[in-house]
Amino acid sequence: MNELILARWQFGITTVYHFLFVPLTLGLSILVAIMETIYVRTGNETYKKMAKFWGKLFLINFAMGVVTGIVQEFQFGMNWSEYSRFVGDIFGAPLAVEALAAFFLESTFIGLWIFGWDRLSKKLHAITIWLVAFATNLSAFWILTANSFMQNPVGYVLKNNRAEMTDFFALLSNPHVWYQFPHTVLSGFCTAAFFVMGISAYHLIRKNHPDFFTKSFKIALTFGIISVILVAGIGHAQGQYLTEAQPMKMAAAEALWESADPAPLALVAAIDQDNQTNTFSLEIPGLLSFLTYNQFKGEVLGIKEIQAQYEATYGPGNYIPPVAPVFWSFRLMVGAGILMILLAFYGLYAVKTGKLSSQTFYLKIMLLAIALPYLANISGWMVAEIGRQPWIVQGLMTVEAGISPNVSAGALLTTLVGFTLIYGVLAVVDLYLLGKYAKLGPEEVPWEKRIQPKGEVSLWT
Repeated sequence: MNELILARWQFGITTVYHFLFVPLTLGLSILVAIMETIYVRTGNETYKKMAKFWGKLFLINFAMGVVTGIVQEFQFGMNWSEYSRFVGDIFGAPLAVEALAAFFLESTFIGLWIFGWDRLSKKLHAITIWLVAFATNLSAFWILTANSFMQNPVGYVLKNNRAEMTDFFALLSNPHVWYQFPHTVLSGFCTAAFFVMGISAYHLIRKNHPDFFTKSFKIALTFGIISVILVAGIGHAQGQYLTEAQPMKMAAAEALWESADPAPLALVAAIDQDNQTNTFSLEIPGLLSFLTYNQFKGEVLGIKEIQAQYEATYGPGNYIPPVAPVFWSFRLMVGAGILMILLAFYGLYAVKTGKLSSQTFYLKIMLLAIALPYLANISGWMVAEIGRQPWIVQGLMTVEAGISPNVSAGALLTTLVGFTLIYGVLAVVDLYLLGKYAKLGPEEVPWEKRIQPKGEVSLWT
């Protein structure tokens, strides 16, 4: 394994691991804010306990997200120095704004929210968690602004073999951002909704605090149904946009080797990339054209034709990404999304008919369904990033050109093994903490039931 492969593996592993925590943080911050707002409006103590209970899990997840995100920034300068040199003038601006205008705001108000119980007024305390939620999702916007430049470069000029920014507002108005940002944020909302529903289902099966967890389930269910429908809609619109902006990515996602009009949608396929063909394919005629143009006709470009276009534009080379991983990741994402829609609407039926607590089999499925949005999130990012290969910046710089020239394979392998082991330990710790506090009821003292000095107010009780 050479330096390029090792560097890609290292960044891929650390990024996927980090992205396990980001979506839940995005969505759970909003859900906790909603719960506390209901408490402020109604005065019902159940919703205060709810905000505290789910807030504990939010804080654990938030802390893990911060820790795992730091490693990525170091990799830009150490493993990908040529990439950083090429896009640093552009990439650095939104990341700097993210740190100054979003992360600092988030960190400040999360502290006020943690230590402000029974110290701040109800309304002011609720405002702090809404500011945390706003800053958390604002942080995602700035990071996705930087990522969108890699997908669709805008607002730059090439100078001295570097991409230099000429229009900051072009970065903000990049059409890729306005498809990717809502799709990512809504995916986070779905993650939080199924997380809360799954844990609530665990307690409902065991008849633990049924009123508390039924209310939690209902709030998350409403949030989840809205989110999963919206994420499907924006995902469809994003796919249509990417067919024009990144046609090779979408052709790979459908394993469409030859241009077709009307184009079929392959449900499953046995992909032979070496010979640029599918040895087997189960297809629905015309459906890909319908998804692309909202009608059952219209040409969709195939991989071979796009390859020829790229060779004419960029010169000789192989511009075809690994098709099988993109194809199957796309189907895993869509399949997980469909299952979430079905489970959410069945949950709505169970709630409306008053049968939720008696639906033991459904509740067990919902506990397992916590994994569905995580599968969708990770597979979606694999489509976005692997589907862009061989580009690290679409049309401007290949992945191979972005690697640091002075980092050895030995150093990369050592740090790859080290990061993987450390992240493995962190995964065990995170699952232990989430499992431990998720199993506790809302009445229990979480932090090892510490004895507090007389007169001191507990953070959670």
